[in-house]
Amino acid sequence: QVQLVEPGGGLVQAGGSLRLSCAASERLFSDYGMGWFRQAPGKDREFVAAISSSGGCTRYADYMKGRFTISRDNAKNTVYLQMNTLKPEDTDVYYCGLTRFSCGSYYHDRYDYWGQGTQVTVSS
Repeated sequence: QVQLVEPGGGLVQAGGSLRLSCAASERLFSDYGMGWFRQAPGKDREFVAAISSSGGCTRYADYMKGRFTISRDNAKNTVYLQMNTLKPEDTDVYYCGLTRFSCGSYYHDRYDYWGQGTQVTVSS
């Protein structure tokens, strides 16, 4: 059973930055694509960003481009989401996911494992 652990998250003022991390227990972490999604209460899980196993391919939701950056460190079995110029509407629970799809996926049902989620709150 793969475990994804997401420390971090927290409260930040609008315009500020935050970096999320997600550590995987999977020893073959470097073989899998990873993604970040977010979800508000009562809403579907929404794609944020994805990265390929090697880090050479990345995908972003259109409204994230230029503000968020996904990266990974395969030596540490960790994927990151650097979030800059945060807005109140970025307030959500953020989840990392692991997928067999080579460059990650926009679709949450293509992810096999999920982290527990971490709350990000952006105050105005």
